[in-house]
Amino acid sequence: MIHDAHIIIHAARVGNIEVLEELIRQKVDLNSRDDKGYTPLIIACYNNQYEAAQLLLNSGAHVNAQDNGGNTALMGAAFKGYKDIAELLISHGANLDLQHGNGGTALMFAAMFGRNEMLQLLLERGANKSILDTRGLSVEDLAAQQGNEIALSILQN
Repeated sequence: MIHDAHIIIHAARVGNIEVLEELIRQKVDLNSRDDKGYTPLIIACYNNQYEAAQLLLNSGAHVNAQDNGGNTALMGAAFKGYKDIAELLISHGANLDLQHGNGGTALMFAAMFGRNEMLQLLLERGANKSILDTRGLSVEDLAAQQGNEIALSILQN
């Protein structure tokens, strides 16, 4: 089973649709995890493999799976700024307000890493901007810490 997990995660990372389709036909566990807790979906999204992510979601991958640190595919997309991947995840029911181990949300990642289009998208889709991380900081606090003026103005409107 570990062998299958490595194969499907590698196929997701490089966006190898043929291999993914074959593994899906063979009923390989789409929610298998590597030693960091990454699922094929988390890996596909983090590596901007839209088609692979879509195939995994349509085949039953868990949209809100969290790695060992509590990170989701949506958090990875927010960190990287992959808006189309975020829209795909949201359309498949991604929870916008899940928190990772330090209490951070996808919205916080977007604010901290200057992904302001992502920030706008998450807010439009209903992300909660009043959640605090484990230090008691809000998304506005984190944007201010980073000097992200654009994020601050988006958050305040």
